[in-house]
Amino acid sequence: MSKVLAVFGATGNQGSSVVDHVLKHPQLSKEFSIRAITRNVDSPAAKDLKARNVDVVSGDLSDRASLDKALNGVHTVFLVNAPVFGPDGFDTEYKLITSAVDAAVDQGVSYLIFSTLPSVTEMTKGKVTIMSPFDAKAAAEKYIRSSPIASAFVAGAFFFENFHAQQLVAGVKKVPDTDEYVLQRPSAPDAKLQYIDARADLGKYVTTILSAPDTYKGVVLYAAERAYSFAESAEILSKATGKTVRYEQVGVKELKETLPVPEGPMRDLVAEVLTLAGEIDIFGEGTEEKVRWGREQVGERLGTMEEYFERVPYVLP
Repeated sequence: MSKVLAVFGATGNQGSSVVDHVLKHPQLSKEFSIRAITRNVDSPAAKDLKARNVDVVSGDLSDRASLDKALNGVHTVFLVNAPVFGPDGFDTEYKLITSAVDAAVDQGVSYLIFSTLPSVTEMTKGKVTIMSPFDAKAAAEKYIRSSPIASAFVAGAFFFENFHAQQLVAGVKKVPDTDEYVLQRPSAPDAKLQYIDARADLGKYVTTILSAPDTYKGVVLYAAERAYSFAESAEILSKATGKTVRYEQVGVKELKETLPVPEGPMRDLVAEVLTLAGEIDIFGEGTEEKVRWGREQVGERLGTMEEYFERVPYVLP
């Protein structure tokens, strides 16, 4: 009888990638049956999973009873959560994650794989404390490590998908009275960000862990294809869209004034995220080595930014 693998966020980028790669894996597809946990079992994405013979059940991180039910009889869990923003973001997100961990413990889950991130507060030695989604996941990772469940971790870099998610907030903008577009950030043109195609490739890291759970117990696999500079990203967007896109470094004040976000804490947070992205490595000290080692463990080719935009076109207004 196959073991049950519960996948949180199964209709999102990370969870769906896990489902895809387990289903097509010659060994794991026989070893595990997948239970997709989602808040809306009637969404189009959930119906697509059902059509692929995936068991889809209702579960909400804010509803402990639903978690107990969803995790009953589960052997392994892939746990991912959406970031929580706002003044209570850290506490809220931490409680949501740890509630799922507690439910997994109570239901006798044997192994847990968590989508984690490092603490920005720790990486900046307390200079930046506004990045609660990073800090909450880092704190939750420590909580998981202290639990009785065997665990491993995947830390995803910036997603290529973020180009689309951020398009309305901080995407490529048209230069008035010209045919040109600009990608504006407060960082130098040669500043780099690590990226990964989450939908296509993050599941490869999870299947690597699932194939050798004892080997990766307590280990973090840092998931990224490679680092791209802001200038290079603009060049790739130019080729992908057939339009002239150039990179433009702007001051933080100017950036804030152009963000289509109401003045206040959320605008400050968005500006902080965009500023910080070019100032520190996403995985802290030794990021390049961590990423290289992670790729070696996976042993498969990862998709490039150019290939991502071929699959998911970026449409300029």
